Amino acid sequence: MTKDISSTQQRPYHHGGLHRAIVEAALDVLSEAQTTEFSLRELARRAGVSHNAPYKHFADKRELLAAVSAVGFELLAKRMAEAIKELDSPRERLAAMARAYVCGGVGNPALYRLMFGGYLAGQDDGRPAIERTAAYNMKALIVGAISDGALGRRIPSIAENAREIDGAILVFWSQMHGLTLLLVDRLVGPDDKVAELTESVLQGMLDGLMNCIPALPAGVWVGPPLAG
Repeated sequence: MTKDISSTQQRPYHHGGLHRAIVEAALDVLSEAQTTEFSLRELARRAGVSHNAPYKHFADKRELLAAVSAVGFELLAKRMAEAIKELDSPRERLAAMARAYVCGGVGNPALYRLMFGGYLAGQDDGRPAIERTAAYNMKALIVGAISDGALGRRIPSIAENAREIDGAILVFWSQMHGLTLLLVDRLVGPDDKVAELTESVLQGMLDGLMNCIPALPAGVWVGPPLAG
């Protein structure tokens, strides 16, 4: 249950040269030190380039961390997709994605907090576009399982069902996000019960959603939205 989101072998970047090197250096620092308190100069040193090189691709540290967060979402989406590739049951697929989600967050808390915390939020509560797009693609995996019948009936992913699907996702995300942070902050334990605990919370949540999906007020989004 503690595999790192940012495993080098799973990184989806295979191009980009310097851009890739700087982002991967940042992923390494996050994984090793579990903090975003590092400098672009340090990343340049790790990547073996001049201290000014990062500024050829990133205007500032926030822009770099947005790229790192986007890669985090890509990696998490890849982990979730791999977890469901041999599963036919929509409920089993949704459950497998939930396990992968919790596992990824517990495995690399600093990257998880960057992806889902407030560090990258702007003054208007917006998130960087590169991150929003990657997060939306991950959300699409969950929408697919729900649409296919993970909650006991098919809910086609069409405009008239958008609020119902988002209501289900909000409950799903709230439960998995909350559990992940409780485990990361060691407010729930012990470590050897993480898998069993996750399964208990997960199945209870899915059973509840099969009985009732909360209605969301008009205008509510479960995001981040693609539009800024």
